Amino acid sequence: MQGTRRAVLDAIAAGPISGPVLARELEVSRAAVWKHVETLREVGFEIGSGEEGYVLDSVPEYGGPAIEFGLEAPFEIEFHDSLPSTNARARDLAASGESDVVVLADAQTGGRGRLDREWNSPSGGVWLSALVRPRLPPAHAPLYTLAAAVATTRAVRATGVDAGLKWPNDVLVRGRGSGRERKLAGILTEMRGEADRIAWMVVGIGLNANVDSGDLPADATSLREAVGDVPRRDLVQRILREFEALRTDPDSILPAWREHALTLGRRVRVETARGESVGRAVDVAFPGGLVLETANGRTTVSVGDCEHLRPAAE
Repeated sequence: MQGTRRAVLDAIAAGPISGPVLARELEVSRAAVWKHVETLREVGFEIGSGEEGYVLDSVPEYGGPAIEFGLEAPFEIEFHDSLPSTNARARDLAASGESDVVVLADAQTGGRGRLDREWNSPSGGVWLSALVRPRLPPAHAPLYTLAAAVATTRAVRATGVDAGLKWPNDVLVRGRGSGRERKLAGILTEMRGEADRIAWMVVGIGLNANVDSGDLPADATSLREAVGDVPRRDLVQRILREFEALRTDPDSILPAWREHALTLGRRVRVETARGESVGRAVDVAFPGGLVLETANGRTTVSVGDCEHLRPAAE
């Protein structure tokens, strides 16, 4: 949101405040104040005006300006009704030198997950990609994948859904009436870097929020199915707030991931480029590898496709 417009909105939210006072405090003309107010109304902010001045009556349910308003994280929001891919758009922004921008779409028409799997992204979900430029070596990039997964899990749990994490990038919940785990969200991280530093990173989050289960694969679920529709503005703001807290405190990421892990203590199968590893998942190691206790001893898997074979209790 443009800087002066944000200042106008913040002042009205704390109001009521008159146009002349706004113009004087922001050092702009009264006509400029009126134009900003009209633009805010056009994007869905209901702004009343009376004897005491402007007052904010309501905030739009969703969209870029709505999410930026009151967002406790330093991100600019670029919102689209529909995009082929938020990650692709974020890569374009990276090439133009942007940073700390979140690309958000109501729907994606060409969403992809890990291993280039198709990701169904209908209207009503949360499809976002955060473009960041962390001061980290490329080897530490998995930390951001884990941080995004933790942030998403915390936001989901705040809606009343008992979600947990499957290594390395999935958020799962148990289906109603059964212990079967189904996928609620996934993380896809892309980056470009040199030997010693990351040039840019795009952290994509796909979350099945207000989506009908019939629009999803059989192994997936949604917040709508679990608890009904949720306010997506609040959900996105919570994800970004949690992600910001984690990325500014890297030492907190692994303990936070362990706290919500469903994989740890489980017998798992991990498919890697070199073959298959089967064993009991016992820990996650810096910067994000899964530690397995196998028949041949302990091993750490850095990258792979993980399958839960049985609950820890068994």
